[in-house]
Amino acid sequence: MKIGINASFLRKPGTGIGQVTLSFLKELAQSESGRKHTFVLYLEEDADISFLPGNFQKRVFLPLWKRDDVPRRWLWEGFSLPRQIASDRCDAFLSLYQSATVLKHIRHTMVVHDIIPWLFPEYLQTLSRTIYAASVKSGICRADRIIAVSQSTKSDLIRHFGIAEDKVVVALPDTGAHFRTVPSPEAVTNVLKKYDLAPGYIYHGGGLEVRKNAETLLRAYALLIEKEKSGTLQAAVPPLVISGKIFPHTNRLATDVHGLIEKLHLEEKVKLLGFVPDADLPALYRGALFFAYPSLYEGFGLPVLEALRMSVPVLTSGTSSLPEVGGDAVLYADPSDTKALSSQMERLLSDASLRTTLISKGARHALQFSWEHFTGKVLEALAR
Repeated sequence: MKIGINASFLRKPGTGIGQVTLSFLKELAQSESGRKHTFVLYLEEDADISFLPGNFQKRVFLPLWKRDDVPRRWLWEGFSLPRQIASDRCDAFLSLYQSATVLKHIRHTMVVHDIIPWLFPEYLQTLSRTIYAASVKSGICRADRIIAVSQSTKSDLIRHFGIAEDKVVVALPDTGAHFRTVPSPEAVTNVLKKYDLAPGYIYHGGGLEVRKNAETLLRAYALLIEKEKSGTLQAAVPPLVISGKIFPHTNRLATDVHGLIEKLHLEEKVKLLGFVPDADLPALYRGALFFAYPSLYEGFGLPVLEALRMSVPVLTSGTSSLPEVGGDAVLYADPSDTKALSSQMERLLSDASLRTTLISKGARHALQFSWEHFTGKVLEALAR
C-alpha cells in the first residue's frame, strides 16, 4: 500500500508539531507497518530524510506563491497537495497536523493538536487567517478519521465542531528524544554558564503568546517579591528565568514582557533569555528549582511532560489538557487567579519535601507516554 504523509513540519523541528512529525517518522520506520508499505512524504521545503529506509520517498513542491505565510499554507494544503497526492495515486493519506486538505477519493486520517483559533478569536486578526481557519475546519470535519492528541482536544472537537465521538481516537504524544535522558551535571553547568545562570531559579518556557499566561506569572512572582521584602515569606525568592522568542509590544497575540517587567519593577529579578535552541532546553529545565507553566489552554502541553522527564517539579494550570499530561505528579493553580498562583509558587519554594514528592511522582507518570503507543494508535486509524 502507498501511504502519503503531510510531513511539512519537518522544516520546523523546534515546534511541537515538528517534534511530533520527526518522532513519529522515526518510530514508524522501526515498526512492521513501516517496513511493508511505501510512504511518500510531502514537503513545502526540502528536508533530510536519510534517517529513513528506502521505502520512504519525498515530494518537495510549492504553489506559485512562495513566501512562507498563511496564504502559501492555504494554497499548498488546499490545492497543490491534493493534486500531487492524486498524481502519485496514494491509497491512504495522513496529515500530521490539522490542515486545509480535503481529499475526495482517498482515505484521509488527520492528527489534530488543538483548535486554538476557534477558542481564541484574537488569532483571526486578518482576512487571510479567517479564510484559512474556515478551510482548516472543513479539512478536519471532512477527514475520515481524526487523531486527537488529548482527550481535551477530542472533547473540543465534539463540542465546537459537532464531530461524532466514534470518529476521533486519542493518541498521547511524547517528548523529543533529547528529553529521554537527563543531562549530566557537567552538561547542565555548561548550558547555564552560556546564559549566565546559577542553578535553583524558577523557569518558564514554551512561548510568550498571551494564552501562555506569562503576564499572570509575572504578577504572581511580583507578589512573592513583595512578601519577601516585607519579611513575611519563609523562603528566599530565586530569579525567574523566561525563555522564548520576544515579540514587539505591538503584537497583540504576545505578552509585552519587557513592558510588564518594567511596570512591576522586576528588572533585577527576571532574566529573559529570548529564543533558546532546542538542544539547550533539557539543561535549562534541569537547572530549575521548579517549572511554572500557568497556560490558559493547551492542546497537549508538551513543556509539562518535558519538565517531568527532566525530574523537575511542575506548577501548571488545571485547565484544558494539562491535567492529562500532569496527572497527580504536578501542582495546579487557577491560571486566572494571581494570588492563588503566587500561593502555589510559595509552597514549592518553601517545601522541599513537596518538591521531592512531585519529582518521584513525575518519573512514574511520564512512563505512560511513548512514541510507540502514539504511532500504534495512528497506524490503527490508518488501517480502518
